[in-house]
Amino acid sequence: MKQKETNKGDRKMVAELKNISEIRRHFHRNEDPIYFISATNFNLLGLDEWCKNFKYICYIDCYGGKHPNTFVPSEQPHAEFQSIEDINNYLLQHKEVIDLIKRRGGKPKFVFLMFDEETERLSKELGADVWFPKAKLRQKMDNKIETVRIGNKAGVPSVPNTLSVVENYEHLNEICEKAGLGHDLVLQSAYGDSGHTTFFIKSEADFRRHEHEIVGEGEIKIMKRIDCRGSAIEGCATKEGTIVGPLMTELVGFKELTPYRGGWCGNEIFSTAFPPKVRQKARELTFKFGEQLRKEGYRGYFELDFLIDKKTGDIWLGELNPRITGCSSMTNHAAFAHADAPLFLFHLLEFSKKKFSLDVDELNSRWADPKMIDSWSQMVIKHTEDTVDIATQVPETGIYRMREDGSIDFNRFDYHRRAVESENEAFFLRILQPGDYRYEGADIGILVTRGRSMTNGFKLNERGKRWIHGIKQSVHGRPMPTAEAGPALNDPAFKIM
Repeated sequence: MKQKETNKGDRKMVAELKNISEIRRHFHRNEDPIYFISATNFNLLGLDEWCKNFKYICYIDCYGGKHPNTFVPSEQPHAEFQSIEDINNYLLQHKEVIDLIKRRGGKPKFVFLMFDEETERLSKELGADVWFPKAKLRQKMDNKIETVRIGNKAGVPSVPNTLSVVENYEHLNEICEKAGLGHDLVLQSAYGDSGHTTFFIKSEADFRRHEHEIVGEGEIKIMKRIDCRGSAIEGCATKEGTIVGPLMTELVGFKELTPYRGGWCGNEIFSTAFPPKVRQKARELTFKFGEQLRKEGYRGYFELDFLIDKKTGDIWLGELNPRITGCSSMTNHAAFAHADAPLFLFHLLEFSKKKFSLDVDELNSRWADPKMIDSWSQMVIKHTEDTVDIATQVPETGIYRMREDGSIDFNRFDYHRRAVESENEAFFLRILQPGDYRYEGADIGILVTRGRSMTNGFKLNERGKRWIHGIKQSVHGRPMPTAEAGPALNDPAFKIM
């Protein structure tokens, strides 16, 4: 009789997952093959250790073939990539990828950083489910103009702004006079990375520099310029409610890291990143925005950028990314993730069709506890000089150590960022490969350290500068033959993480 009751209880457990322990066990025993397909595995680094049968299919081999769950097919002829979607569509048509998926069998599940309707079609051909909202809905949510409207419905305010087509500089002035925005402005087009589609306009000369990217681009978000700090926070909209991660600082526009003014180049996560009231308010606004996303038909993982006014402490909605992002690795490695589960595991749970119940309020309250957040920073290092050559030597992925004189050296190979033992060590993930073009804006790699990389004034600290200098000094290149110089200058103008 006792055995029968146990079996009945087991069946009940399988039917509905009722707590974090059961959710963790479910993924530990997962039998469905799940693939993250992207240029690199950076965004979901470490998820394979939480979910059985989770594999990465990547275009770039960051690990020299040493990562046990990363598959990189051999290079095949292809058209020049214009987006991450192009990379993913190339991978899904690669014979070696198709053979891998068929050989492993089961009903495959795909997750992506970016995808389009062609990706969905190719996935269907492979008999796979895409565990994200439809591309068409994601595209709609990704529109910066739509973000303002969703925020307004949710009660999450954006920086004072107006939305309008812009015909010329005189027309822009008329719009701003009517809206009371003044003439020190920030303009954003509907789509694209903020480093490429955010324009600071204070004069006609500023406007002329970016006119071709503003006029004829449809509705533009026209904002009053404020003196603010950038921040990022991720959430997951589930049937049980919106789960909210920690508020992180953003590294933006540092000339040592990126040539793009306003371009994202890293994050920090630490318990006192902002005053307690600001952190709590950001969490509340993220929850409200996530609940509105559910009403709009969107579910799963998302990220919000908030702009925090330096003078007033007011919090304004910056933009929505309806997907995993460059800061997802930070969220999913935080102390609370190891205590409970990574945020992305709840995304997988939402799409798994498993019955589950969660006390979202209790979970969010626990994740808001400063004790659940440890201190880390990540810096995305780009080539910032206006030069082009071919990389001959790039630091390999692994753990690096900083000496007392500030120089750094390679200590050991590892693909775990948690292998970093102190602030004198760092995990470096190599993106640029020997033989690649090194041009202005090219990604060299991502450096992850314990502790902070910025000062309290949100400037790069000396330790951060030394790490950046050390990595860059370790990259070497050779001049290109003159015949190659033309094609190599083409900046792909999209980020791969």
